[in-house]
Amino acid sequence: MAYISASSPVRVITVGIDEVGRGCLAGDCWAAAVAFTGPIPQGIRDSKALSAKQRTALAQAIRENALVGLGRASVAEIDRLNILRATLLAMRRAFDALPTNTYRVLVDGNQVPPLPCDDVSAVVGGDAHHVEIGAASIVAKVARDAEMDALHAEFPEYGWATNRAYGTPDHLEALRIHGPTPHHRMSFGPVSQPLLPF
Repeated sequence: MAYISASSPVRVITVGIDEVGRGCLAGDCWAAAVAFTGPIPQGIRDSKALSAKQRTALAQAIRENALVGLGRASVAEIDRLNILRATLLAMRRAFDALPTNTYRVLVDGNQVPPLPCDDVSAVVGGDAHHVEIGAASIVAKVARDAEMDALHAEFPEYGWATNRAYGTPDHLEALRIHGPTPHHRMSFGPVSQPLLPF
């Protein structure tokens, strides 16, 4: 699935792409692609260095001043393809949601998805060095957190509103007690073997 928020389809120079949820035990993997067309909001950095309130406010400001594409890979795709390929698929979907031609794409990490443009670079730690990647990390994080909040309402025993489906002690304990849900990634060891010690 892909979503878009944009003020107008214009040519942009730089697009930043980042993902969130790669290491989680449940839920989709999300990615965002961001290209600024207006003033860059202050305070953009790696989403993990921000509070939830700061991320939400910045995500709104980013959407008001940038082209934003969102993409995701489902749990079923993660289990079928593996997490790396699913992550790259989510990134490609985020890029494809942008209604623009691009000259330069910066992707957080050490691998890039196949994209229909020539100037694509992988940037390790890119969310700390490029504002477009930092903005993408914020938008993707806010979107995925909203998904996990909704799933938490359905399965509160797993604590997804706070642990976001990462392999925290409370999440692992819930897996031991209750077993996996349809939203868990069965290809991940702690999910496929929830009764074994970790």
